Amino acid sequence: MKLSIDKVVYGGAGLAHLQSDDSTKEAVFVPFTLPGELVEAEIVDTRAGVRDAVLEQVLTPSSDRVAPRCIHFGVCGGCQYQHASYEAQLRLKQNILQETLERAGLNSIPEIQVHAAQPWEYRNRIRLRVAKVDGELRVGYLRRGSTEFLPIQMCPIAAPLLWRAAEAFLQLARRFQPWTDSAEEIEFFTSGDEKKLQMQLFVRSQPAKGFKEFCEALREQLPELTGAGVQIMQSSVRGRKSLRVQPGVSWGAAGLNYAAMDETYWVSRGSFFQVNRFMVAPLIELVTAVRSGTLAWDLYAGVGLFSRFLAKRFTNVVAVEAAAGDLDVNFRGTGKRAVTATTIEFLRQAAIERDRPDLIVMDPPRAGVGAEVCALLARVKAKELVYVSCDPATLGRDLRAMVDSGYALNQLHLVDMFPQTFHQETVAVLGR
Repeated sequence: MKLSIDKVVYGGAGLAHLQSDDSTKEAVFVPFTLPGELVEAEIVDTRAGVRDAVLEQVLTPSSDRVAPRCIHFGVCGGCQYQHASYEAQLRLKQNILQETLERAGLNSIPEIQVHAAQPWEYRNRIRLRVAKVDGELRVGYLRRGSTEFLPIQMCPIAAPLLWRAAEAFLQLARRFQPWTDSAEEIEFFTSGDEKKLQMQLFVRSQPAKGFKEFCEALREQLPELTGAGVQIMQSSVRGRKSLRVQPGVSWGAAGLNYAAMDETYWVSRGSFFQVNRFMVAPLIELVTAVRSGTLAWDLYAGVGLFSRFLAKRFTNVVAVEAAAGDLDVNFRGTGKRAVTATTIEFLRQAAIERDRPDLIVMDPPRAGVGAEVCALLARVKAKELVYVSCDPATLGRDLRAMVDSGYALNQLHLVDMFPQTFHQETVAVLGR
């Protein structure tokens, strides 16, 4: 059927409407389309008032449509926006953020300021599946909307060193077959300047020997390789986002030093760090640069990315992280306190003690901070909150709760950490 695309929604699909027999309009979602396009699509799934379709042909293309750079685009589950110019991608994300926050019941939304950088070769970390295809070892991702392995030949959103590392791994497959055959997944992480590289190998069972020789052979092809480790999977079910693992053998350094602006952070193998190597510095500036005072809290602090810069402008900074190994290394000295605790645990105690910081910075996982944290923040009554979010829906929910508790939403920044994909990062600034 022919469909006219009204807009693009969170998740990347274009939205069209179909007139039904009872005169109601049914929503139809068509991936890889753009607003204003007339397309031919086929319905493949129907659920309550919603239909999913596959794109057959673009009859009237948008002026924003471009040729994808990756040969796997549309089949691979990684990217959703390569068919759109980068300027159009930013507009789409801006509109989606605005609409999501309005739907959450937020009024008087400030103008969304957009921050972006180079849209290709930006990822400092990739995690690839490993499998044999026709007897040959391959690396890849998952096919879109499935748990089926997709072997790939390129990944243009990854830093070039990461793909070079994947190719080196495959080239050594026959020489170190016990290790490459046992691998389920492999992760590479590089410093922003691509001068240092870490590898993590996820295996079903650990071979008895040869890991040191394997790593040294890799380093001959990849002088940037500084360390590698093995994680033994307790389950090898494909498609699961999290698997129970236990550490295996290791070689070299346990992590790498990652430079951001004028600071250097120790990041252990497997630890979280912002994935866009071009946007780390702009994000730090946005969150910390114009703020100063006596006391700041950095909740969900990770390795201390924001904490170190806050410590230059605040007399005392408390950084809170549940898995605080790297934070303990990175955040030491006068006026700096690293706390190993969940944010909820820390805030419960702080509310009892009636601590009141000048600033609270929060960078939670995709699930957001949630109702209890919002309630505790209302009791603490910090002068200013800076909320870094990677999910507009949970951001909208949390911001609504904070505004209802007496905070005003003063600034909104769309920070494009994930070009070519539907994912978006937002920095919201609230005050009392």
